[in-house]
Amino acid sequence: MKRLLPRLFSMLLVAAVFSRGVFAQQALTWQQVQEKFATANPSLLAGQVGIEESRAQQITAYLRPNPILGVTADQLNPFPGGPSHSTFGTVLSVATVSYLHERRHKRELRLESAQDNTKITISGQADLQRNLLFTLRGAFVQTLHEKAVLALAKQNLSYYDHLLDVNRERYKAGAIAQVDLDRLEIQRVQYESDLQTAEVTLRTAKIELLQLLNDPTPVEQFDVTGPYDFSPDVQDLTTLRQIALDTRPDLMSAMQTVEKARNDYQLAVANGSTDPTFSFDAGRNPPIDQYVGVGVSIPLRIFDHNQGEKLRTKLDIQRSERLMEATRAQVFNDVDSAHATLMSTVILLKPYKEHYLPQASRIRDTISFSYEHGAASLLDFLSAQADYRSVQLNYLNLISSYLVAASQLNLAVGREVIP
Repeated sequence: MKRLLPRLFSMLLVAAVFSRGVFAQQALTWQQVQEKFATANPSLLAGQVGIEESRAQQITAYLRPNPILGVTADQLNPFPGGPSHSTFGTVLSVATVSYLHERRHKRELRLESAQDNTKITISGQADLQRNLLFTLRGAFVQTLHEKAVLALAKQNLSYYDHLLDVNRERYKAGAIAQVDLDRLEIQRVQYESDLQTAEVTLRTAKIELLQLLNDPTPVEQFDVTGPYDFSPDVQDLTTLRQIALDTRPDLMSAMQTVEKARNDYQLAVANGSTDPTFSFDAGRNPPIDQYVGVGVSIPLRIFDHNQGEKLRTKLDIQRSERLMEATRAQVFNDVDSAHATLMSTVILLKPYKEHYLPQASRIRDTISFSYEHGAASLLDFLSAQADYRSVQLNYLNLISSYLVAASQLNLAVGREVIP
């Protein structure tokens, strides 16, 4: 039995390690998150179905009118009328086929209108994806931010615990008083609180990201990875504006709406024209045995020339052009605002990375060394620790603001200009 216990323990340990490896999931990069999002998000998938519905309407729009078949049996004589009576002897039978001929390219114009509607639907889907990607990128950045804050909280707590161990030894040696040690230990609560808060916020950020991905993976098995830094290089505003004009799907949709309004006006004019109906008939008319005939029916459009629809579609062209101008102005506003916010964040980040972070680290280490050797007060020591913690958190928050601003600029431009 004693020999079996070590073996059993080893087997359990191996099983635990194996199960942990099986259920662990590789951290997803931003590119992998986008690919997963494109194939799993319900809103995007529903929008894709809408595109297929719009394409199906193109088939309906281009259908020809159906011919009409009519069969007539007239002059039946079912009543007795003498010895020469015959029920079907004088019957008049007629078979007629008629077909409505659409003039002025009505079918082609209907098809163009349906195709324009499909283009608008595709642009709408692209705009939906653009906005959802912004939301997704925000959740991704938030997760990276909370991971960085959690790592900083663990680092600060570990560093502070090391200092506490040193000062406990100093207390035992009589170098500091009991009240100073108590104040140092009480201060540890702040670092413990930072750690717990960071763990909760990281879990919340992962839950939001999983919701956008429509992923049932447990939070404990889900993780993302990516650079959490900034780049001072940003394209000039003129270039970004031009990219936005060429790329923004909502602006493209507005332009396509103008084109559709013009085609709809042409269709309304065409619908105001007269469509003749051609017919062919064949029959039997006693005493003439058989006959054939042709005919044409032309509606007299004296009062109705589709005037109201012509006016409406003509006015719709003007309305669509004004909306397109408003969308173009909104594009410029979005790009300019996002660019200004991004540049402002970059200006703040540069001195933090080059000066404030190294200075805060030097001050903390110097004051800690001085306090351990009796050359600094407890108040100076606690103040240096608080300043270091504040500068580090501010830097991480600024990085998060930069990444959010970069995502806002990508949204404004219509594609990723800052990965």
